Amino acid sequence: MKVFQKEFSLKPRPRGFHIITDEILSHIPELKETAVGLCSVFIKHTSASLSINENADPSVRTDMETHFNIMVPEDADHYEHSFEGPDDMTSHIKTSILGSSLNIPVTGGKLNLGTWQGIYLCEHRNHGGSRKLVVTLMGI
Repeated sequence: MKVFQKEFSLKPRPRGFHIITDEILSHIPELKETAVGLCSVFIKHTSASLSINENADPSVRTDMETHFNIMVPEDADHYEHSFEGPDDMTSHIKTSILGSSLNIPVTGGKLNLGTWQGIYLCEHRNHGGSRKLVVTLMGI
């Protein structure tokens, strides 16, 4: 079995849900050498998360942002952790809900995602900046 790992930074994005599948693939040309395996994607931050979801209709990403802002409102008065602003604690909660890693099967040198699936960067901060990912490929 071969194991490959690479760390890189994503370009900064505004708050919201962003498809980053192609950006990830541009950093791991080694994927083409994996016939069968697993690709792990990990984000090294506590205020942004990863998800797999709809990659065709942009309204899905808008609706996701709207839903999470209603579900975890910034104007709630029960947060103690607000050192970095009103989007600080809410970003940590959203990250805990969505998660910081994904495992995707690799088949024939490609991510074996469904037809309408894409990898999302879920940026929960108003000014999150560049985000670091670690991608680990394991396979044959």
